[in-house]
Amino acid sequence: MIETENETLDKTKFTRVIGHITGKKEGPTFIFFSGIHGNEPAGVKALEHVFPELQNRANALHGAVVGLRGNIPGILSSRRYVCDDLNRLWTSSKIDHIRSKPGRNRSPEEKQLVEILDLVLEIIHLRTGPIYFVDIHTTSSKSIPFITINDALINRRFSKWFPVPVVLGIEEYLKGPLLSYINELGYVSLGFEAGQHQDDKSTENAIAFIWLSLVFAGILSAAELPEIKIHHQILASAAGANHFFYEVTDRFHLKATDHFKMAAGFQSFDAVKKGTLLGTQNAKDVVASKNAVLFMPLYQDLGEDGFFLIKKIPNWALKASAFLRKINWDLFLVLLPGISWADNTRKNLKINTTLVRFMRRPIFHLLGYRRSTSAHRQTIMSNREQSAKKSLYKTTWWYKK
Repeated sequence: MIETENETLDKTKFTRVIGHITGKKEGPTFIFFSGIHGNEPAGVKALEHVFPELQNRANALHGAVVGLRGNIPGILSSRRYVCDDLNRLWTSSKIDHIRSKPGRNRSPEEKQLVEILDLVLEIIHLRTGPIYFVDIHTTSSKSIPFITINDALINRRFSKWFPVPVVLGIEEYLKGPLLSYINELGYVSLGFEAGQHQDDKSTENAIAFIWLSLVFAGILSAAELPEIKIHHQILASAAGANHFFYEVTDRFHLKATDHFKMAAGFQSFDAVKKGTLLGTQNAKDVVASKNAVLFMPLYQDLGEDGFFLIKKIPNWALKASAFLRKINWDLFLVLLPGISWADNTRKNLKINTTLVRFMRRPIFHLLGYRRSTSAHRQTIMSNREQSAKKSLYKTTWWYKK
């Protein structure tokens, strides 16, 4: 069982649970992950700062709060990972494969996955009511704080209340992030990028985000947190009034054998023009393929993503998307030639890309479908809406607004 930690800082570095506090009143459960990448200390530091203060407010809490360390070997060595990227292992097939191995044959990150997954499933089994997940990260480049989400409406509705930009659709370009797995279980799950890895302000941003998360989720009332306006202002100021929704449009993928160097001076959300020199790959220039907004440029040795390109989503598109999903308009898609259900769950569409040339990706995105796999002139598009446990959140203030 999970217990509240009251140990010294040095001792807690070797334990999974930073803190677990259950209030005296019934309510939601909030699970915070930190250090999934071991070279990103801000989330760990923020949770270590918040939990002692939470303990003092335990009588005012509705529900439970859990803070977890992710890749403990990575944290102790200040490395992104030791053998495998822990944030790329969370697919059903990989999890089944890892579980089938004897423990002694698992890599350090595979062992971490099994421990984290067992703990999360235990919490889900024990708790009733809404459950929220946040995975706290930082970036190798300088960056304003921002949120990343898998594109489900429950994620959009909760994340829009934070005074930072929200980037959706990254799951279409990454395979195996922790939060994609959590989303498939149907729960609200956000990634929070607090800033640059070693910037002290990243920890400050993460602390502010944690407190706002607990108030927005209803675990702590605003009246019990007089400093809530300060936390809100910290994030709003750090984000520079950027409170827009964005969508990932391109990913510059790196192979293990590539030698990539990002050009100096770029930050997330920098506007770049077509032809701008962004870096070099194997001694060849890499330039922007179009006018776009740069996202998460890579300034560290480990990583598969050189950078992403994103674009702002207009409000009308967000509203249209929400309406079309509410009326389940996607059910009509299978009446069109070349589109069928991929399986009996009706969560995934199978698209014959030879026949379906008239429908572009943005149309599928409006309806909540994101590309999952593509091969042999067929693409599988996955829908997060079908998995979302909307009934858990329908009585919350943020869902109804």
